[in-house]
Amino acid sequence: MSKSKKARLILEDGTEFEGYNFGGSDPVSGEVVFNTAMTGYPESLTDPSYKGQILVITYPLIGNYGVPDVDKENNLLKFFESEKIHVTGLVVSYYSFKYSHWNAMKSLDEWLKENDVPGIYGVDTRQITKVIRERGVMLGKIAVEGEPIPDEFVDPNKNNLVAEVSTKEIQTYGDGDIEIVLVDCGAKYNIIRSLTKRGARVIVVPWNHDFTQMNYDGLMLSNGPGNPEMCGATVENIKKAFEVGRPIFGICMGNQLLSIAAGATTYKLKYGHRSHNQPALMVGTNKAVITSQNHGYAVDTATLDPEWEPYFINLNDGTSEGIRHKTKPFCSVQFHPEATSGPVDTEFLFDQFIENVRNAK
Repeated sequence: MSKSKKARLILEDGTEFEGYNFGGSDPVSGEVVFNTAMTGYPESLTDPSYKGQILVITYPLIGNYGVPDVDKENNLLKFFESEKIHVTGLVVSYYSFKYSHWNAMKSLDEWLKENDVPGIYGVDTRQITKVIRERGVMLGKIAVEGEPIPDEFVDPNKNNLVAEVSTKEIQTYGDGDIEIVLVDCGAKYNIIRSLTKRGARVIVVPWNHDFTQMNYDGLMLSNGPGNPEMCGATVENIKKAFEVGRPIFGICMGNQLLSIAAGATTYKLKYGHRSHNQPALMVGTNKAVITSQNHGYAVDTATLDPEWEPYFINLNDGTSEGIRHKTKPFCSVQFHPEATSGPVDTEFLFDQFIENVRNAK
């Protein structure tokens, strides 16, 4: 192992954390967010929802099981959430240069280098998380010794990140007896897996594609990065889908877009909802679920059309975690029922959606 160069994470309030570089060494800037998962860094790094973000992982040991093989199942990479890394940079407490796992094909360091994604290790990631939680949304830079420091703090949310990560062409997966159109706003592969294993044929379309001209049994609105207000074309298509009347289910960004189409407004959260342990309550019940989340915007349910109602609420801060129509099979959630790695408390929502689709058909 060669000696690592020093590297710094510089936050926009002037706070700096010094550690050592692994992976790529190019200077970068983006929104600093955190993740509390114990495992699942290959899935998180390839999650399109992290586009433009510098990911801080709070779990202290990262890299010990390497990076899995690029096996495919049903034309999807089996152990990843997309075809490439989407995070801008990675920050960990302790990086394990030695890895061991039956399915590992390379180290995390090698993988990051191949994708020109810089990493920092040897910093207190829990202290970084504490700073973010106390001071609110933070932009940051990663600077490696001997490399130039980025001139500005880049706010990725000023760009249409959904357009950057969405598919450019229509793709089909599975051969089930019901057809689900999946609007790709940055869809994780596990949404496709969750639908196909329940008997669906999934047609993935670009974020701005007019799917209302297609023949489908159900509509899925995917997760995705950034500001939902950038996706006006998707919102207009969703409004037309209300007239079609077939079942609709939205996840994360899909929840925000469905809500906007239903008359609601969204706003930027001071902190954002991150982590793998966000508690949410199903409205009208005593059922609480633990969820995985990564988003910086929320829905103001007070602005919803009267035909809609809250579906879940966040038990930490009372913000909206989903909406549903009072009489029609339209609903959405802000969290990730398809989360990999876990938790899987809300995977039953896919069963409900497929049941709604079959009943409607």
